[in-house]
Amino acid sequence: MNPKFRQVVLFGKHHPIVSGAALESSRRVLDDIAHFISRLGCEVVIEHDTAQHLGLSLYPTLKMPEIGSQCDLGLVIGGDGTMLGVGRQVARYGLPLIGINQGRLGFITDIPLERYAQALQAMLQGQFEEEKRSMLHAQVWRDKHCVFDALAMNDVVVNRGATSGMVELRIEVDGRFVSTQRADGLIIATPTGSTAYSLSAGGPLMHPTLGGWVMAPIAPHTLSNRPIVLPDTSKINIELVSGRDASANFDMQSLASLLLGDQITVNQSEHKVRFLHPQGWNYFDTLRQKMHWNEGGV
Repeated sequence: MNPKFRQVVLFGKHHPIVSGAALESSRRVLDDIAHFISRLGCEVVIEHDTAQHLGLSLYPTLKMPEIGSQCDLGLVIGGDGTMLGVGRQVARYGLPLIGINQGRLGFITDIPLERYAQALQAMLQGQFEEEKRSMLHAQVWRDKHCVFDALAMNDVVVNRGATSGMVELRIEVDGRFVSTQRADGLIIATPTGSTAYSLSAGGPLMHPTLGGWVMAPIAPHTLSNRPIVLPDTSKINIELVSGRDASANFDMQSLASLLLGDQITVNQSEHKVRFLHPQGWNYFDTLRQKMHWNEGGV
C-alpha cells in the first residue's frame, strides 16, 4: 500500500479517567489503531499529552507546534468534546482530522470504533470526503482591555450564575443595536454547534456549509425573543448590563468570569477546521442516525 499521508498523529482523551478499566481500554484502543496504521505504511506519532495520560511509550511523541509543522493527518479517538479541543488547536496549521468515535453522540467523530479498520484503509489511500468547518473568535473586554481570548468550534455561551437570577444583556450586531434581553443566557453557535446547546434552547439545525451563526436566548423572560440566524460575517457585541456571577463559556471547555460592563465580541475566526470523512459520507445520514429520525418508518 502507498498511503497518501506520511506522518499521522493520534490524539486521545485528555480529561482524567477515574476507572482503571476505562483507562486501560483507551490505552488499548489507541495502541491497536497505531499498530494498524503502521502496518499500512504510515509513520505514527502520539500527541504528547495523550501519550503521557495513557502511558503510551512505543511511539514518538510531539507537542502541538511540532505536530503543525511535521504531520500530514490527525486521528482523534474519543468523543465530540475531544474533537472540539483538538480542532481548535490544529486549525491554524491546516491539519486535516479524522474522528473515530469512542464517546456517545459522535456528530463530528463520525467513524464507529468497531469499523475503523475498513474506513481508515480506504481513507489513507485518498478515498475520502473533505469539508471545512468555521469557528468563532471571541474576546472579553473590560475597561477597553482584552482580558480573555478564545476560539470556539461549537458556541460561545453567556450564562447567569448558578444561584443568581437572570442576566440582562445588551446586544449589537455590526454596531447596530438589536435588543436588551433578560434571560438565563445567550448562545452564539456555529453550524457545527447548532446540534449542541443551541438545539436544546430551541435553535434551528444548520447545514455545515451555510455561512451563518445562530443567536439563541436561553429561557428568555420575553417569549418573543426567538433564535435568529445571522451572517457569519457579522460582528456581535454582548454587554453584561446586570446579573451576578455571570460567565462566558467557549465550547464549554474554557471559562471567563464576567463583571458588570464587560463586553464579549464574537467574530468569524480566520481559521477553519478540516474534517475528512469516509467516501460517500452524508451529513443527513449523520443527523438521521444520531437524532433517531425515521425510527419505525420504512
